[in-house]
Amino acid sequence: MAVTVALEDVTKVWPDGTVAVDRLDLAVREGEFLVLLGPSGCGKSTVLRMIAGLEDPTDGTILLNGEPVTELAPRDRQIAMVFQDFALYPHMTVGGNLDFPLKLSGVDREGRGERIGAVAAALGIGDVLSRKPAQLSGGQRQRVAMGRAIVRRPGLFLMDEPLSNLDSGLRAELRAEITGMTRELGVTTMYVTHDQAEALTMADRVAILRGGVLQDVGTPTEVYGRPATLYVAAFLGSPRMNLLEASVYVHLDRHVVLDLGDQVLHLPWTDLRARAIARYHGERIVVGARAEAFTPVAPETPGDVLRGRIRYLEHHGHESLAFLDIGATAVLVDDLGRDAGAAEPAAGPLRRVEGALRRMSGRARPEPVRPGKTSVLGDPGRHLRRPAEVAVRLAPYPAVAPGYPLAVGVRMAALHFFDERGDRIDVGWR
Repeated sequence: MAVTVALEDVTKVWPDGTVAVDRLDLAVREGEFLVLLGPSGCGKSTVLRMIAGLEDPTDGTILLNGEPVTELAPRDRQIAMVFQDFALYPHMTVGGNLDFPLKLSGVDREGRGERIGAVAAALGIGDVLSRKPAQLSGGQRQRVAMGRAIVRRPGLFLMDEPLSNLDSGLRAELRAEITGMTRELGVTTMYVTHDQAEALTMADRVAILRGGVLQDVGTPTEVYGRPATLYVAAFLGSPRMNLLEASVYVHLDRHVVLDLGDQVLHLPWTDLRARAIARYHGERIVVGARAEAFTPVAPETPGDVLRGRIRYLEHHGHESLAFLDIGATAVLVDDLGRDAGAAEPAAGPLRRVEGALRRMSGRARPEPVRPGKTSVLGDPGRHLRRPAEVAVRLAPYPAVAPGYPLAVGVRMAALHFFDERGDRIDVGWR
């Protein structure tokens, strides 16, 4: 039977005072495949270890099937965990490694043999049952580690970057095997990775962490298509989202002008987002645009068109990427201070409701950045400012070169908008 997981206001502080996980609220549904995504050191593995019982939370509650489990030993939690380093018994054969957890659970010999045979066949390791781990390839050892977890038939799989030590081809193959098998078994799975490709292709939902704080959670389509924070927008996608500084000027009942520096875009008043952005008249915001929001056009094309010169090209076989200088200023996510990112609450539904109500209430200006917080836009008068290099997708090996002029049409509906704190400016919530 699959297990539900709930973390309520969970915090983990290490003895030296480092906050690894900060007030995390997260629920995992029965049979769901949830991926915890984020850079190294963001608290992903710590969350898994607390659920498994290998670490105790400093504060908060962890519930499995609605029951608190803080006092339960790891072996009593109906959990199987797969580690990055395989953690196989080197003195046992593959069959012995698969058999060991069943023997501890009291399964009879005949039942153990049936389970081991079925799992070995499903994972393609039936012909290596008599070998020891040292005689296996990395991919085979990872399959054995997965098999040892699966053979127990747990209610919850915890997988801590199980594919990070493998080559890219094998990772892609095992991604499909893991998702297919967990869905076939109907088992709840929490999977930790720093690889966004794994997260977006494997997950039912993705939870993005930064500095121990939940930044966003939703389906892969939701977190990619409508990121809740600037950090999530920059973290997901390849190439990274273009993040441009823009000044807002409102022409009532006509359009909102987004001044990018040397060029401007016009958001029509009929666009529902225009009224939300109009609250920032005379202020600076961040405009986000993925490479697919731009289409090469003829230089004389009317409408929302940006013109620039190609700084450099990247050829990827199936496509080329051109990086344009359009006279705009880039917003760097690295400029977000760790304190600013860690101290903000998670961007969940309640926060989106609060943001929408604040806009609807008529308050023209956002709340000021509090002392100790960092604006993502920095000092408008600073001299050292990085020019934007806007990424645009082109056909493979186009007949252009660095220094060539290029005009691109902008699909305004594909733009994203963020305030100076890095929070999404929106007309509602997912």
